[in-house]
Amino acid sequence: MTSGNDPGAPEDGTATEHSRTDDQGSGSAPKPKKPRSFWKELPILIGIALVLALLIKTFLVQAFSIPSDSMQNTLQEGDRVLVDKLTPWFGSEPERGEVVVFHDPTNWLVGEVPPEPNAVQTVLSWVGLMPSAEEKDLIKRVIGVGGDTVSCEGSGPVKVNGKALNEASYVYPGNTPCSVDDQGGQFTVKVPKGFIWVMGDHRQNSRDSRYNQNDKFHGMVPVKEVVGRAVVKAWPINRWGTLPVPDTFGQDGLNAAALTVAPNALALVGVVPVALWRRKKAGADEKR
Repeated sequence: MTSGNDPGAPEDGTATEHSRTDDQGSGSAPKPKKPRSFWKELPILIGIALVLALLIKTFLVQAFSIPSDSMQNTLQEGDRVLVDKLTPWFGSEPERGEVVVFHDPTNWLVGEVPPEPNAVQTVLSWVGLMPSAEEKDLIKRVIGVGGDTVSCEGSGPVKVNGKALNEASYVYPGNTPCSVDDQGGQFTVKVPKGFIWVMGDHRQNSRDSRYNQNDKFHGMVPVKEVVGRAVVKAWPINRWGTLPVPDTFGQDGLNAAALTVAPNALALVGVVPVALWRRKKAGADEKR
């Protein structure tokens, strides 16, 4: 016997059970997640900070402490400078007049005891924003780059490719551009490609390229040993300032050595097509 209800409808008990389930599902909200405590998140934050510090130190910028007076008065012992490490990754090489940090190429610092780091340096070294006390780095000014001839006679001036440098704006007051001695104060050098010639701004208190000409690089610093360019004096605050390239390195004719080759090269480029045209023309005339 057929009932009057819809044959497809479930029995009352089943319908009631389903409706209860639906009511419970729609009526209850998911419990909010309990936030992590500060102490649980602290190791994660420290890990992120260390990774960021490592990336910054490796690819962007790093702080260095000035260990001596060889760059006075541009830099004083104890100053902190920020060094641009990014642009060398894009193929940029040191240019004349820049203040650069570089790894000790051939034991220039032999016999020198590194200064004991203070608490701030220790912390910054630990997170990677400053080099450790064991790292041997120097800071000097680039005077000559690959292809340059750098010379100095008597007490100066220093000349690059025959052009005299006016160094009054950065050489330590009372110093002469070069020293009258037999330890490297007088020199004429040709800088090979891939190297730089560096000098300290405190000329009479800097054992730089002049005084290391007996090493295997003849006092030159390989470009590959350059960490980066010092761009800012960051500490102490009262000495904050940038480290621009002095105007004397932008004077006309400083690249004269490179420019003397250019006219010859241009002449050669112009002569070759003319010579080929004349030979072709002469051959055509002979066939007639």
